[in-house]
Amino acid sequence: MPSATAALRTRASVFAALGDETRLGLLAKLVNGEPLSIARLTEGTGLTRQAVTKHLRVLEDVGVVFSVKTGRESRFALDPRPIASAQEYLEHVSRQWDTALARLKALVEDT
Repeated sequence: MPSATAALRTRASVFAALGDETRLGLLAKLVNGEPLSIARLTEGTGLTRQAVTKHLRVLEDVGVVFSVKTGRESRFALDPRPIASAQEYLEHVSRQWDTALARLKALVEDT
């Protein structure tokens, strides 16, 4: 099991990768579960295939997408697990904030 520090580092890497509108747009194209080629992912972006490939490599490095070789072509697909883990972390932090705010509210109302 990874240490708490390693887990935070992994989550931070996922958040950093998701913090780019081009990469979010690429993920939006992959959410239906169908692996797509670079050519299909490039459509409508105004970017070169090389630029899209660089963004996909960032997402692949953090495990959000993976490539599947089909003949001479690589197709990319979404792996939702790292995003689900990031979502669970945000929900955990949200619960902590809710608890802290409830304590603050109780303190202020008791005064």
